[in-house]
Amino acid sequence: MKVTKFGGSSVASAEQIKKVANIVKADPQRKFIVVSAPGKRFKKDKKITDMLIELGEIGRKHRPKAEYIEPIMKRFTEIVEELKLGGTILKEINQTIENVLHMDATPSEKLEALKAIGEDSSAKILSAYLTSIGIPARYMNPQEVGIIVSNNPGNARILPESFPKIYNLRTTEDILIIPGFFGYTKKGQLNTFSRGGSDITGSIIAAGIKADLYENYTDVDCVYSVNPAYIEKPKKITTLTYKEMRELSYAGFSVFHDEALIPAFKEEIPVCIKNTNNPKAPGTLIVSEKKPSEKCVVGIASDTGFCSIYISKYLMNREIGFGRKLFAILEDEGISFEHAPSGIDDMSVIIRESNLPLEKEKLVMERIQHELNPDLISIHRNLAMIMVVGEGLVRTIGVAQKATAAISNANVNIEMINQGSSEVSMMFGIKAEDLDRAVKSLYHTFFD
Repeated sequence: MKVTKFGGSSVASAEQIKKVANIVKADPQRKFIVVSAPGKRFKKDKKITDMLIELGEIGRKHRPKAEYIEPIMKRFTEIVEELKLGGTILKEINQTIENVLHMDATPSEKLEALKAIGEDSSAKILSAYLTSIGIPARYMNPQEVGIIVSNNPGNARILPESFPKIYNLRTTEDILIIPGFFGYTKKGQLNTFSRGGSDITGSIIAAGIKADLYENYTDVDCVYSVNPAYIEKPKKITTLTYKEMRELSYAGFSVFHDEALIPAFKEEIPVCIKNTNNPKAPGTLIVSEKKPSEKCVVGIASDTGFCSIYISKYLMNREIGFGRKLFAILEDEGISFEHAPSGIDDMSVIIRESNLPLEKEKLVMERIQHELNPDLISIHRNLAMIMVVGEGLVRTIGVAQKATAAISNANVNIEMINQGSSEVSMMFGIKAEDLDRAVKSLYHTFFD
């Protein structure tokens, strides 16, 4: 029994949905299908979810709602008409949008409901199309499925009581088409996962029904050892562990949501990344364990948009509660941190720049100065993080030396290193403008 999830590029047009139908039809074990909202058809195209978010923000822009609804409905109309499904679905989608805009709810609740319309509509369209070509398929709403989530709009978490409910779906004879990205609280309130959360839904369903395999279809043949934007035709990764994929997806590998592996990991369900446009390609298999290899480094991931708060204070290590007070300040200001490498008398806290806008920076710096009285405090923006990833990396002699030498050979200065906090990765902080040179040098060192 397989759970198969199709990403936004896989349902972006009628042509893509026909490919999805062929993939579903090709294997009777694909009984549970999870779909994203229609994504981009070409580089400058807009994702449906982004268009729905813009619609949800019209109150601040004071523009007619029709200007936002029309392009959304045009996208769905093109898909539905090309699939020859009739106008009933289009009327239903349009009515759903109107109902949400006029419901008695807070702006936040309306936005959550609007964001979910893309996935919900994709599921209804795919279900109708499969039925029209003779495949027994049925749309199923996440509430009916049993996806019960925490009350955290835009960042919902699955609750344990969901899984027994989902397990009951194993007896279904039809192919179930389930919209990704959202669930319902115990009180029946719709809440979405973080962006890209359809991957999470797929993983939840796979864990719930105890699937033999969770397939995740996207627009690439597999996971590559480095972002192809830096290296032409990089090496393919055929097998990864959950831990390796978690590190890679966190640090810039956008092929898979970094939270999505958790439910599958707990149930030890293998995950396969495949390509909707090339379904015969073997893809990348993600498993709990794999055979040890001499080349323990499997990938080099990177991302920009970081900053660091550097704090120095003599005898910091003897001051009880220093770290707790620092992180309490960040918590009070609603700021999450990514890494916190430290020494005896100094400490750096790595933060996404989007979490520390300039207007909030001044307040945080003043509080740290007043409440912790450091000898020195400074902030460094425009940083990039590079992760060298591989099981057994920490236990393999010479990897750190090779990595630092590669970055040095690219004439790049290392701002910070974080090794030892993870068994499968080491992290390097550098200036964002040096990222291209550093990644290329690391790739040639470990893979050429």
